[in-house]
Amino acid sequence: MNAGKSTVLLQSSYNYRERGMNTLLFAPAIDNRYEKGTISSRIGLSETAIVFESKDDLYSITSNQQQSIACVLIDEAQFLTKDQVYQLTEITDKLSIPVLTYGLRTDFRGDLFEGSQHLLAWADELVEIKTICHCGSKASMMLRIDEAGHVISEGEQVVIGGNNMYVSTCRKHYKQKEPGALDFTKNLQAQHEEVSV
Repeated sequence: MNAGKSTVLLQSSYNYRERGMNTLLFAPAIDNRYEKGTISSRIGLSETAIVFESKDDLYSITSNQQQSIACVLIDEAQFLTKDQVYQLTEITDKLSIPVLTYGLRTDFRGDLFEGSQHLLAWADELVEIKTICHCGSKASMMLRIDEAGHVISEGEQVVIGGNNMYVSTCRKHYKQKEPGALDFTKNLQAQHEEVSV
C-alpha cells in the first residue's frame, strides 16, 4: 500500500504511448474504489482500462485486440486467479508481448493472495516498489484497521479500502500490531472521497 504502484503502471503506459505504441490496461472488477474501467493513482493520474472478472480469459481478450499491442499492464494483480496468471505467461510466450503486473504480495494476515502466489512462482522478473513504515524502515507488511484505529486480525481476505482501512508497516511493527500515529482526519477525508466517487 502507498508505494505508488498505480502511478508507476500509468507512467509505463505513457512511456509506450509516447513512442507511438499501444498498451492494453486491465483492472479487476472487484476494486471499486474508483470509477469502473479506470486505473487511478493517488496523485491524480488516471487511464482507461479493461475491467476483468475472475472468469475472464486475459489471453483471449489480448489476442482478439484489433490493434497491435506493445505491452499489457495489470493493476491490482493480487486479484488475478491462478489460471489468469498462466494466461499472462501465454501472452508473453505465444504473443511475444511483455506483461507488467502491479499489486500486493500479502494480505493483512501476512498470507499470499492467489494471484501474487503464482506471479511470484512464474514471473520472469520481480521488482519491488518500496514504501516506508512509520519508523522509517522498509514497509513489507500491511495492517487492517477499523474506524477507531484498532488493528483487525481476523476477517475476509479481501475487503476493498484505502488509507482509511490499511497501513503499511515493517515486519516488526506488523508483529507488534502497531500502525503508528494515524491522521484520522486524513483517513476520514480519504474514506469520504472514496465513497463519493
